[in-house]
Amino acid sequence: QVQLVESGGGLVQAGASLRLSCLASGRTSGSYDMGWFRQAPGKEREFVAAIRRSLGSTYYGDSVKGRFTISRDFAKDTLDLQMNNLNPEDTAVYYCAASARYLPNIRRREEYVYWGQGTQVTVAL
Repeated sequence: QVQLVESGGGLVQAGASLRLSCLASGRTSGSYDMGWFRQAPGKEREFVAAIRRSLGSTYYGDSVKGRFTISRDFAKDTLDLQMNNLNPEDTAVYYCAASARYLPNIRRREEYVYWGQGTQVTVAL
């Protein structure tokens, strides 16, 4: 089992930056690909960014490409999401997720088996 705990959310003004962090514990050797998803009120949980365990290849949702950066520190068992130039449409609960195997479709939330409890990000005008 892998436990994931997110931190770093908060209330910011449009144009500001935030850095989210996800700390993995437990059998972290069992976590393979990792990603960030978000869910706004009344909407489905959507893909934000992901990173492969092998080679560290990164993937981004269209709405965050060029503004967000995902990174992983294996020594610290952390997954970070640097978010720049935030806008109100980024307001959501952000979730960290991990898989137990290589994911053919890393953007598909159903592929992930481990999830954090989420951290709220609110961007005001």
